[in-house]
Amino acid sequence: MAAARQRGTAAADRMQTAYQRLLDIARATVRQPQQVGPMLRTQTTQAAQRVAGALGHLGPVAYQVVTQTTRRVLQGEHVSASAKVVSMFEPHTAMIRQGKPGHPTECGRVIWVDEGEGGLLSRDAVLEGNPAEEAQWPPSLDHHLPVFKHPPRLLAGDRGVYPAANERYATLNGVKPVVLPKPGAKSATRIAHEQQRWFRRGHNWRSGIEGRISGLKRRHRLDRCRYHGPEGMERWVGWGVITHNLRVMAQAPVH
Repeated sequence: MAAARQRGTAAADRMQTAYQRLLDIARATVRQPQQVGPMLRTQTTQAAQRVAGALGHLGPVAYQVVTQTTRRVLQGEHVSASAKVVSMFEPHTAMIRQGKPGHPTECGRVIWVDEGEGGLLSRDAVLEGNPAEEAQWPPSLDHHLPVFKHPPRLLAGDRGVYPAANERYATLNGVKPVVLPKPGAKSATRIAHEQQRWFRRGHNWRSGIEGRISGLKRRHRLDRCRYHGPEGMERWVGWGVITHNLRVMAQAPVH
């Protein structure tokens, strides 16, 4: 046990030494644009202005990466996900944790879509950070009511959207069949409620969104954004949703 602990300590020391050297190089690299940037801004060519703009954007991001690495690796601090930069060129990228604790952390943006009857997507949203699913239920309903001028005949979501407050919110807004499976332990009354035929049919209908999400990723390339920046992400998702809806409408006369 003592030998294993010594080997572990030596490996940690080597890692910290390597990180320290890497951070020294990174700090020197960050200082160079700070010196070159002002000189480039005095130039009148478009190329010089583009480089100066890029350096002005990347410099602060690189400095934040150096700071978070110093805190996390050398000082042993816990750095929250919201304070971390995971992409130099797309700093709006978020760390996403979904599902069970053993699932790997992903980097990207969370996309929320609302699907109506017939397979049309009525709303999409590119969310900030790694928000709770339950918080997206009210905005979905708030968007549906003025667009369609009446409450949906059925409103369904998965377990992540459950809280009883969301059920009450839908009911108060005129939705009668609300299908939200409750996670965790359930009372006998709740089990009987969720075993009703209308509830099971609504839950099966909602399960179709999983196939819709897979189709959006594969057919309309929403698995990876080719545009840059938050606006580019929203534009990429928007084009994917529009293309999907046009495809669904084109298929409707055939069916």
